[in-house]
Amino acid sequence: MASVFDTLKERGFIAQLTHEDAIREKLENEKVTFYIGFDPTADSLHVGHFLQMVVMAHMQKAGHHPIALIGGGTTMVGDPTGKTDMRRLMTKEEIQHNADNFKIQMSKFIDFSDGKALMVNNADWLLDLNYVAFLREIGVHFSVNRMLTAECFKSRLEKGLSFIEFNYMLMQGYDFLELYQKYGCIMQLGGDDQWSNILGGIDLVRRVEGKEAYGMTFTLLTTSEGTKMGKTEKGALWLDPNKTSPFEFYQYWRNTHDADVVKCLKLLTFLPMDEINELARLKDQEINKAKTVLAYEVTKLVHGEEEAQKARQAAEALFAKGAVAEDMPTTEITAAELGEGINVLDLLSKAKLFSSRGEGRRLVNQGGVYVNGNRVDTIDLMLTPADFPQNELMIRKGKKVHHKVILR
Repeated sequence: MASVFDTLKERGFIAQLTHEDAIREKLENEKVTFYIGFDPTADSLHVGHFLQMVVMAHMQKAGHHPIALIGGGTTMVGDPTGKTDMRRLMTKEEIQHNADNFKIQMSKFIDFSDGKALMVNNADWLLDLNYVAFLREIGVHFSVNRMLTAECFKSRLEKGLSFIEFNYMLMQGYDFLELYQKYGCIMQLGGDDQWSNILGGIDLVRRVEGKEAYGMTFTLLTTSEGTKMGKTEKGALWLDPNKTSPFEFYQYWRNTHDADVVKCLKLLTFLPMDEINELARLKDQEINKAKTVLAYEVTKLVHGEEEAQKARQAAEALFAKGAVAEDMPTTEITAAELGEGINVLDLLSKAKLFSSRGEGRRLVNQGGVYVNGNRVDTIDLMLTPADFPQNELMIRKGKKVHHKVILR
């Protein structure tokens, strides 16, 4: 019988390992306590976090014990990894609000009942540390020379790395030590951009406890061209339906590039590999069937089966039948706002379909905006009540972005 190690490897999750043979042996023969950290820098998880929770769910289903570590303490400092500038320092109240939202969202994917998984917050041990004692007990084990070779710091040295950020690796390493001592946690998992921080924690456990700890990173969610997935015109692809609607979420995956569909099916769904391999054989236009499966399965996991069905029906109504779909992104305007007419750029702005009026002008001038199926040829177009049959107006931006405006 295949172990979870084989599952993760076959589906393409594993990027780097500290001790491949030992990790494989432990995952095959022991019940391992492991953790993944989530810094609550926003009020919702996004699709990058979702990939990490899929890994956590695979591990839990195989009988291993997950710890979801909420970074209430580390977020006070900010992880410099992958950032060209220092993160905005957040208040305790902001961080706590975000952490509470994370807990609610995580519970949809991980079973925390009856101690099957733990959710802990590193604010509980980081915020009240004595700084001098921390330096003497923990800082003494970290080499500045070695830290400066880490990718998360190297990329920042030219633009400037603040001292507060330099402490982040020590804090994350201390998290691993704390979880090792309290819960017998022997393994940290995380995205491949966390490799340096994970190594720091493993080394700290070895130096303080004289015991071996383990690390495994998984692939980042990127396209076949190497760019990060999960970015939309409105920003990140959020798991909160109030920030990214189920229809928008579904459409993102339905519009995945052909070269990325199979990878996403492996990483973001629990479909059996036999079924994914069948879908991988689809070519040309038929690959749209695989995209529909991907969109439905991921939306079902994040938003539930009912919302996934509604999103699929809305997409089919919109693209297959040309009908107006009820569940697509919508903006409401009042009769007073419309008046005798509203400029097309003003309406696009209200619908938040561009980031600046300059972008809006370029879209119109390039023929990329359609209203009720008709291409907009001038930025001077005025839309009147006559353009709202049944009090609704349809906007299309490019080939894939559809938006409904309702007149109230």
